[in-house]
Amino acid sequence: MSLRIGVFICNCGTNIGGTVNVPEVVEYAATLPNVVHTEGNLYTCSEDGLSSIRNQIDERDLNRVVVASCTPRTHEPLFKKNCELAGLNKYLFEFVNIREHCSWVHMTQQDDATDKAKDLVRMGVAKVSLLTPEEDLSTDVLPSSLIIGGGISGLSAALTLATQGYQVELLEKTDRLGGLLKNVNMVFPSNAPTAELLDPLVDSVIKHDNIRVHFEVKLVEVKGFIGNFTAVIKENGGTGELKIGTIIVAIGANELKPKGMFGYDLFDNVMTQLEFEQRYRRGFNGLKKVVMINCVGARTDEMPYCGRFCCITAMKNATLLKEAIPEAEVTILQRDIMAFGKVFEEYYQKAMQVGVRFVRYNVDRPPEIKGAGDAANKVKVYHELMGRDLELDADAVILTTPLVPAEDNQALSKMMKIPIGNEGFFMEAHQKLRPVEFPADGIFIAGCARYPTEIVECISQGYAAAAKAAAPMAQGRVVTEAFISKVNPLSCSSCGRCIEICPFGAVDWVEFRFSPEITREIATVNPTECKGCGLCVASCLSNAIYLKGFTDEEILAMVGTTIAGHEFTL
Repeated sequence: MSLRIGVFICNCGTNIGGTVNVPEVVEYAATLPNVVHTEGNLYTCSEDGLSSIRNQIDERDLNRVVVASCTPRTHEPLFKKNCELAGLNKYLFEFVNIREHCSWVHMTQQDDATDKAKDLVRMGVAKVSLLTPEEDLSTDVLPSSLIIGGGISGLSAALTLATQGYQVELLEKTDRLGGLLKNVNMVFPSNAPTAELLDPLVDSVIKHDNIRVHFEVKLVEVKGFIGNFTAVIKENGGTGELKIGTIIVAIGANELKPKGMFGYDLFDNVMTQLEFEQRYRRGFNGLKKVVMINCVGARTDEMPYCGRFCCITAMKNATLLKEAIPEAEVTILQRDIMAFGKVFEEYYQKAMQVGVRFVRYNVDRPPEIKGAGDAANKVKVYHELMGRDLELDADAVILTTPLVPAEDNQALSKMMKIPIGNEGFFMEAHQKLRPVEFPADGIFIAGCARYPTEIVECISQGYAAAAKAAAPMAQGRVVTEAFISKVNPLSCSSCGRCIEICPFGAVDWVEFRFSPEITREIATVNPTECKGCGLCVASCLSNAIYLKGFTDEEILAMVGTTIAGHEFTL
């Protein structure tokens, strides 16, 4: 069958058309080998653009399609699906990025940008000419899920999945459920006892027939891939295996213990907000003068992030104290107040109305704690707005500290090959497009394991992670792209470089029989785990691995047509 290639070039408003002369590129594309149709679109991703591609595939009998536009991460799947709707195998499609790779980086060089766009389109046409039809890969998915962590996020996710009929294995390393929240006295903004929120949820999880809770358990190993994971755990003095289809990481975070800061190690009445809630759970007797210091251990060079809800926690405890003892003097020393949204702004205003004082200090002149014996009794602070020093009496000094990553994060990251950010929290696949997913398929994240997160958001993320985990289990099968790496067993030298470099754990050893007498371990790629990143191909010294859709022949064709289109002088 002769090649019949259609090329569709997007103007993208001014994003591309403001720099690249799109009509000129369209005219040039028509001169390329085997191209039988070219057209420019204002927005190729719009329904008008998509319908035009479908119509031209049908009317002109196109058997290859090239789209030159923007953002392959979001738009390439859309165009591939559109080709399928028109009856064209989606792997006979090639995407050319002329926004991020051309117009945006050459805004001041319009003529050169147009020439580069022609080069990119010519390379796309050269590659698509060599592509072959492929079929998606699929694998069965076990209808069960592993949830790591029994905090509010893990409980919400577990109950959501269980009520849909899926088996849930809930791992909790302590002897009770509830996570860090079980140590909190009251929750904001309602100021209701935590037990009113947490106890019914814990009770529902414990009693649910589809949920099996493992207390005081240690996760030893996780292996496998989406739909067919195996978790090795230690509990009750023995070791066992759990077969699951999906995993949700909800291990939460820890409260920062500010050792060496503001007299925390020196004075008995200097404590964190959480310790204050536990110590004065039954009342605030004896507290008449309280100073709270915000941003302790946060927003510094060593720990640059904001704790997000620390300010609200301080205002909650200060307000509760003032309501219980109206004559008490409660002062919050703050660098600035984070009270985003209408509800929290009203909460801030309420704190001021009941008499909580707010004093702004500068990080360069932090408060000083003075005391006698085992107790702090004075706090000296430079009032940033008044421009002078203040000395405050204190029965108690309460330090508002952020949440810090759980101690198990590093071990879990290595075990499950899931990424960690600079702050030590787990990093999602994409902050906006995939906020509760990891790059590794079948593994999801919720709650403070991802970043300091307040209660409502923890619950929402638990629901979201459960919804994502339920999708492949509901379908019963998971479909993956055909553009994956493959190993030629006859060329593999068994050096192991590909196994070490694969970020998804998709490459492993397998015993291969070359003859009845000769057997040797070689590398093999698990097609379900492979993401087609190509790292193994680039690292292979034996040229034993190739990546479908990016073979040497296809890449060299792109390079060759680029060189042929230019004259070079030494």
